[in-house]
Amino acid sequence: MFSELVDRIKSGGEINFDEAMDLDRLKGEQLYELFLAALRVTRHFHGNRVDLCSIINAKSGRCSEDCIFCAQSGHYRTGVSVYPLLSKEEILKQAYKMEAEGARRFSLVTSGKGISDSDFEKILVIFQSLREKISLNLCASLGIINYDQAVLLRKNGVTRYHHNIETSQSFYTKICTTHSYYERVETILAAGKAGLDICAGGIIGLGESWRQRVEMAFELKKLRVVSVPVNILTPIKGTPLWGSHVPAPLEVLQTLAMFRLVLPGAVIRLAGGREAALRDLQSTALLAGVNGLMVGNYLTTSGRKVNDDLQMLKDLEIFTS
Repeated sequence: MFSELVDRIKSGGEINFDEAMDLDRLKGEQLYELFLAALRVTRHFHGNRVDLCSIINAKSGRCSEDCIFCAQSGHYRTGVSVYPLLSKEEILKQAYKMEAEGARRFSLVTSGKGISDSDFEKILVIFQSLREKISLNLCASLGIINYDQAVLLRKNGVTRYHHNIETSQSFYTKICTTHSYYERVETILAAGKAGLDICAGGIIGLGESWRQRVEMAFELKKLRVVSVPVNILTPIKGTPLWGSHVPAPLEVLQTLAMFRLVLPGAVIRLAGGREAALRDLQSTALLAGVNGLMVGNYLTTSGRKVNDDLQMLKDLEIFTS
């Protein structure tokens, strides 16, 4: 049933908004046809390879922003670890570990709306050292930054900047009131102007509708992102979303396949929450449009062992890139 659509996308055409909306109506065996269509598009544009990235929570807690899903927000009592910027030695140690375990990318992530001038200077020194001592591609996720900061990151070895839009513009005010959707977009545009690749995605399961997920996918397409991390909500005790319903596995896979068809040239990266939401179907995601994984631990939650992910890829005869 997807033959014409797949051929259209493979030849440079696009799925339109209404067609993406109609994917929500699929049931039963139709879902498996959707997954196969997403796999065919993935193989055409990306081959049989998966991109592995890892992160380090380089500065944790006491964030001034009120994102309702976040354990690090200072507005909620979540019991999250709180610490200042890690030392260069601690960050290098984790980078060496992830490189040895098979990751291809390594990102420094700091809590907060943005980063202070003093911490930014330290970050630049750390990136200089990482560039000299490891072969991993370097990424940064430092919150809202400006063009001049993005230029300095690029000059010091960073190739990709990560900054999620989190959800669609129409739903954004339901999840955050202390900074705007437009500030996030401005950061993405500034990083892109500075010559950095853009990694931007969001979280599903925040209470958004299917329409708002489709809106988010098309907004990311408009921003020309090259990597789209898709997180699934992990309800954190102490946040407003504690006790929320987590999307069912097939719903997650359906959403991932939709993102693939809307963004055929991007890496669709399965990220936080995948273990709990997908359970035994994590491997199925790699046959339904996913061609990127965040491996190791996440910001405030634990992931599974990297070797387990590598074994999963080996069993599927998928290579890492």
